[in-house]
Amino acid sequence: MAADRRRWTRSSHSDTGAATCVEAAEAAGQVLVRDSKRVSGPQLALGPDAWRQFLRLGGR
Repeated sequence: MAADRRRWTRSSHSDTGAATCVEAAEAAGQVLVRDSKRVSGPQLALGPDAWRQFLRLGGR
């Protein structure tokens, strides 16, 4: 499998001890979300509206 060359950004809400680390990257008009401890694991693809909702709910 080819290396993932996307620019992944770690959430500012992730634990500093790396116990819970979420990363996101832009891809073809969607936002991909993954667990930074399992970079080759599954990724959640969110469209723009779903991403805004995800961010809004995360601020609660």
